[in-house]
Amino acid sequence: MSWSDSLRAHDTQVDLLPSRRLTVLSGPSGVGKSTVVAEIRRSHPEVWLSVSVTTRKPRPGESHGVQYFFADDDEFDRLIEADELLEWAEFAGNRYGTPRRPVLDRLTNGVPTLLEIDLQGARQVRKTMPEALLVFLAPPTWEELERRLRGRGTEPEDVIERRLAAGRVECAAEPEFDITLVNTSVQDVCHRLIALMTDPQGVTTSTNREV
Repeated sequence: MSWSDSLRAHDTQVDLLPSRRLTVLSGPSGVGKSTVVAEIRRSHPEVWLSVSVTTRKPRPGESHGVQYFFADDDEFDRLIEADELLEWAEFAGNRYGTPRRPVLDRLTNGVPTLLEIDLQGARQVRKTMPEALLVFLAPPTWEELERRLRGRGTEPEDVIERRLAAGRVECAAEPEFDITLVNTSVQDVCHRLIALMTDPQGVTTSTNREV
């Protein structure tokens, strides 16, 4: 089944304004976003985690429709032209995007909804949905981030260098976010994220940083 067929299987018409605020999780590559999302998926099934569509090839252990919907360039171009993506960005030679309709559907129905996207995507969401809560996931130190990226062992050196260069840009953009969580403990980050999604009152400035 293609990613569009999977999406169409639960697609519904959305005419109402969202009744819950969208939460966006972003941060540099290697900071642990996927690990945090996997833990939330395991321990908090009440949270709906948007599945992005990407043109990159699956990594070992990834399944179509679970971690990502995998599409070719022609299909991705069609999604852009049809305005079916809430946001999209290109990173390390591949494109990633968030299907619009499932997100609006969950928000309208009051379902806690989390997007894991990169800086470009977060900036697009800020423009299209200014009420969204943007959360920046930061590494304990830059050295730790580099260690995690190299420790993956799944990418050549030139790709790692591109990710590190992008990571410097992403870390410099931290003040654009509503709150920063430092990833010293996956469980602690998940607990705080869930608290923000269920009771986000008080998070109104870009100077909130939690260690």
